[in-house]
Amino acid sequence: MINAPWQTRAPDLVADVRLYTTQEGGRTSAALLGYGCPCFTSKDLARGGWDARLQLGDEPFEPGTQRRVGFVFLTPEGADAIRRAGRFYLFETRFVGEGTVIS
Repeated sequence: MINAPWQTRAPDLVADVRLYTTQEGGRTSAALLGYGCPCFTSKDLARGGWDARLQLGDEPFEPGTQRRVGFVFLTPEGADAIRRAGRFYLFETRFVGEGTVIS
């Protein structure tokens, strides 16, 4: 197992996340332990995003599926901005998923 301290610390927020299907422009493979990406409050890239790590545990997160995920942000500002927005988008050279903050 990879040494991934963000997997065991308290999440900055928890969200219901759906990864888009490959046909919707999403990933072509599952997100695995260690996965991180920028999160945006809109699909306007000019507004900027914040880097986060997803707390996936040992279970791959497959394209086209939805699950509840903890997020650890690399900056407090990122967690605050996403929490305030309530809805956000995962980016990886394109938008590959979206989430709704639940706590």
